[in-house]
Amino acid sequence: MLYESLIWLMYALLLLSVGSFINVVIYRLPLRIQDPDVNISLALPRSHCPDCKSKLRIRDNIPVFSWMLLRGRCFNCRNLISFRYPLIELITLLTGILLALLIPFSPALFCTLILFWMLLALTAIDLEHKLLPDALTLALLWAGLLFQSSGILPSTLKDAVWGAAGGFFVFWLVAEAYLCFRGCEALGMGDAKLLAALGAWLGWQQLPAVLLYAASAGILQVIFMHLAFQRSLQQPVAFGPALAGAGAFLFVCSII
Repeated sequence: MLYESLIWLMYALLLLSVGSFINVVIYRLPLRIQDPDVNISLALPRSHCPDCKSKLRIRDNIPVFSWMLLRGRCFNCRNLISFRYPLIELITLLTGILLALLIPFSPALFCTLILFWMLLALTAIDLEHKLLPDALTLALLWAGLLFQSSGILPSTLKDAVWGAAGGFFVFWLVAEAYLCFRGCEALGMGDAKLLAALGAWLGWQQLPAVLLYAASAGILQVIFMHLAFQRSLQQPVAFGPALAGAGAFLFVCSII
């Protein structure tokens, strides 16, 4: 019993640490894309306040708890720290625990966690920047093909390859058709690459369901934003989160 409790405690600490790193990716990766000359990477420099640039102390880097102890403010300049930081860490913790309860500790759980972590980072970046970085979408694509080839995932490598190709082609075709008839872009190639990645993880058979669920979620999002905030129905919304949510849901359903 004590041994099992220690395992769960270590697992929870690992999840919080991963959540903290996901926050680093969410903040720094778009900076590097928007300004390739910026002197920043995922590892360096040390974590710092985005406003006053003060380097965080060790006690300021404890996931969730540091934000609560500092009451959501920088220890130096007292400017507000985004609630996104503890939120991402809590989502990583809670989804990781839920997945471990649904899927026994195994290579399948490891693969599922990788998928969820990358989709979480993509969702947050797309919501904030309307951007789906190739560094994440293509890494997710190749990871899906790798795990399919190893036999860990329920689909086959052949289905995964067709899923990746079909996912990209379908989105590319829809985007080109919309551009041709309306004269403006509606879907970015980042969405096409994300659907290709999901096709690699799920296989081509699941692509119609991914598109159906994602489109339904996207429509509901537009209607909600219009009714709640009087936002124009013509104003574009990030479609990546809808794709990510649909893909994550269908993957878990296929693996449990």
